[in-house]
Amino acid sequence: MVMNRKCIIRLSRYKNALKRLKALGFVKVFSGNLADAAGVTSSQVRKDFSLFGITGNRRGGYKVDELITKIREILGKNELQKVVIIGVGNIGKALLHYKGFEAGGIKVIAGFDIDSAKYANTSEVPIYPLEDFRDFVQQHEVKIGILAVPDVAAHHVSEIMISAGIKGILNFAPIQLRTADDVVISNINLEVELENLIYFVNAQGKTEHKDA
Repeated sequence: MVMNRKCIIRLSRYKNALKRLKALGFVKVFSGNLADAAGVTSSQVRKDFSLFGITGNRRGGYKVDELITKIREILGKNELQKVVIIGVGNIGKALLHYKGFEAGGIKVIAGFDIDSAKYANTSEVPIYPLEDFRDFVQQHEVKIGILAVPDVAAHHVSEIMISAGIKGILNFAPIQLRTADDVVISNINLEVELENLIYFVNAQGKTEHKDA
């Protein structure tokens, strides 16, 4: 069963909220607790859960540990997800060494680049030549890749990733990649996101000034 993107994003928010609540000592939660944390309504929480057969008790709510386990299973986080990165520039290097991934069941196992000065076969997370990408991906059965190359190389490199067997690409290159029939591509353009944020902050400031 494939759900829409917004539903899956909400599940991730529920999971993060549950982890915070567990750290605070919660054993059980109600849909209202998760609704507040995710910025949705209680009915939306219950609707999302019902799509995956998750049921609670009207009086007792949901058991936190069981709910975390179930959501992790749905999101594919119940087993370690191996990820590779192509492009070890500023963004790629930061992602390569980000320690928060493993806590979420994600492990970056290698980086790839065309710059021989960046190769580091014996590092904690090794960096290899791009020409080794196909063999590495197939040998380690990797399905997820992060693309962090300049826009001029993004389409070509994405084709290399897809031909090697990558099924999901998180694209940090400042260009929209065309999706393939059997590959999921998520485009993240930091410049566009910042422009949107700046616009709405400025627009809010103008409204507050006008109302003053």
